Amino acid sequence: MIKISTVFLLLFSLNLFAQGVDSRIVKAERERFHNQQQLSKVMYPGDSEIDVTYYGLNLTITTGPNFLTGAVTVNAKVDTASLNSFFLDLRSIFTVDSVTLNGSTTSFTHLNQKVTIPLEHTYTQGEEFSTTIYYQGVPGSSGFGGFLFGSHGGSPVISTLSESYSGPYWWPQKDTPADKADSSDVWITVANTLTPVANGLLEEVIDNGNGTHTYYWKERYPIAAYLISLAISNYTQYDTYYKYSPTDSMIITHFFYPDHFASYKQYADATAGMIAVFSQRYGQYPFIQERYGHAEFTWGGSMEHQTCTSMGFWGTGVVSHELAHQWYGDMITCKDWHHIWLNEGFATYSEAVYLEAINGQAAYNSAIQSEMNNAKNAQGSIWVQDISNENQIFNGARSYSKGACVLHMLRGVVGDSTFFDVMRAYSNDPDLKFNSATTEDFQGVAESVSGMDLNYFFQEWIYGENFPKYNILWNSQPIGGNQYQVNLNISQNTNSNPAFFTMPVQVKFNYSGGDTTVTVFNNQQSQNFQIVLNNSPQSINFDPRNWILKTVLSVNTPVEFTVFTGVADGRNVKLNWTTATEKNNLGFEVQKKSNGEFYTIAFVDGAGTTTETHNYSYVDKDLIPGNYSYRLKQVDSNGSFQFSDEISVEVSVPSEFELLQNYPNPFNPTTIISFSIPQKQNVILKVYNVLGKEVALLIDNQEMKAGEYNIDFSAEGLNSGVYFYTIEAGNYRETKKMILMK
Repeated sequence: MIKISTVFLLLFSLNLFAQGVDSRIVKAERERFHNQQQLSKVMYPGDSEIDVTYYGLNLTITTGPNFLTGAVTVNAKVDTASLNSFFLDLRSIFTVDSVTLNGSTTSFTHLNQKVTIPLEHTYTQGEEFSTTIYYQGVPGSSGFGGFLFGSHGGSPVISTLSESYSGPYWWPQKDTPADKADSSDVWITVANTLTPVANGLLEEVIDNGNGTHTYYWKERYPIAAYLISLAISNYTQYDTYYKYSPTDSMIITHFFYPDHFASYKQYADATAGMIAVFSQRYGQYPFIQERYGHAEFTWGGSMEHQTCTSMGFWGTGVVSHELAHQWYGDMITCKDWHHIWLNEGFATYSEAVYLEAINGQAAYNSAIQSEMNNAKNAQGSIWVQDISNENQIFNGARSYSKGACVLHMLRGVVGDSTFFDVMRAYSNDPDLKFNSATTEDFQGVAESVSGMDLNYFFQEWIYGENFPKYNILWNSQPIGGNQYQVNLNISQNTNSNPAFFTMPVQVKFNYSGGDTTVTVFNNQQSQNFQIVLNNSPQSINFDPRNWILKTVLSVNTPVEFTVFTGVADGRNVKLNWTTATEKNNLGFEVQKKSNGEFYTIAFVDGAGTTTETHNYSYVDKDLIPGNYSYRLKQVDSNGSFQFSDEISVEVSVPSEFELLQNYPNPFNPTTIISFSIPQKQNVILKVYNVLGKEVALLIDNQEMKAGEYNIDFSAEGLNSGVYFYTIEAGNYRETKKMILMK
């Protein structure tokens, strides 16, 4: 759903603009819910014992004062063995005047944000009924969505935005994305200076003769309650057409603020081409017998209301994003907000698909790389664990960017043509089209079309967390007949869930005059492959087409490894080694022994090293008094690993508090401040200038174990001169002087 205005962008999104999904889309959707106070009171997902078949909204809306009078008809059938009463969601900000059931006035209660209506007898499975609720009041907002009164250029702007829990702030409904009505009607009565826009086709305009008119909009495709919408202002209407056959066209209606028409007409003119692109890749535009369009509103973002997107700002990204929702979000809707990636990830990915269609592969690659950059910030699983928190539902890095990356990766796994076969089959699946879906539904289609078992893929990427971090080790050797065997090791840093990622991986081997790309199936945390080539490879590219959301920690070629030496000094583990050949991405591991076994605690980057001795010092800050052992391990593959001698370190308990003189002193611009504490204490370490003004807080009342500590202090931004550093630990306080000399 959304993009956001320039003001929002400047205030909230400057640092995110280049990170994946257009930050305006994400920020607007997230900010829309930031101030919602009553979400915990929502009884999601509505009344599960009824199945709504029809919504009819007859609304009269005034401004000055703002007010809504409504009569909403809901047709439904019983979706349980027996039923004596049912409820609809409606906020208590409204007064319910009366309720009818099957045409007769009936009793009701309006408590706890629900209108509960008793049935006149016990209904059984499949039995149908109709109710109409007559109500009035000032419609409200959930903090960012709901019913919005605004203005533009001195004219009123009235609009709605109901995703995900805001619909009951303006009309009674079953508040869930899973239950779609078969059809809907909306009658809107407003001042005749205003044009009211809703879903579907405009059937009738009635002049009421009292300064008001009524627009009747008819939607005959299935629709989720949150996609029913209003947008009302003194619009300029501009029509374009999508020609979907030599003799047939569909109207695209654009409703602009009068002063915006000239500026934004270009995006209206581009919409038909966008529909053609998505229709070719996803299947025909879903609501082809009705229309598509846009209507401006005052909210800072945009929302994919069925057949007519509400627009708060314009651009290629937002127009393509919201249009793609007509397939994924509107035609096929996520069954619950846990699976919101089926809406937002699909729409975000479609932005890249459109760019690929009009600007080529490079534009697609750039868009995907941006999504990957942002997706790496995702926390938790794409499947939203806490749908009571709409900031979690509309998390940009996770639901949008990482969701988009899943589709990109699936395309890499199944292949280009098969991927779009999957998308078209998903769009046209008879059980899902104009219905709702879960991840498992999409997975089932993908497996059926591709003929692949993709359970590993969806389990790790939708229900797992993080992304793979690879170390690549390789060498080659001649095996006769002008052939070479490549020994390739792919290992992954441990993830908590999953422990590692299973993926087919492409590796390109480069040699003089050409290259060869091989695909291996990596399904172990550390896995060896032997590959026979007809040329001697000089270098490799891991995942050359960037099909995988990942970080490559190292791609290490063989290196001649000559000497290891090592010494230890207190907490500082000093390691020395010699290499004999210049290599890029040379790396080593610092390993620490625990319970008789070594494990890696740090990586040493030796990139660009030549034949010389290299010194490295690692400070193990978390040590408590005791004895420890370290060693250095070569992480390049030359047939076997080599290790340094074991280095012993003894850490003793200091006998007293002590603040040492910083070193070096004078310094420019960094120095080390060392101290020791004999027992666990809360420690404060500050730096002051000669006037006694605090210029740095290095340790902020932090509980620290007994031991010796080295704290790095950088004086970047400070002027040359005398400074003082002071430590407080329990009753111990001491100050020393240091000199910054630039």
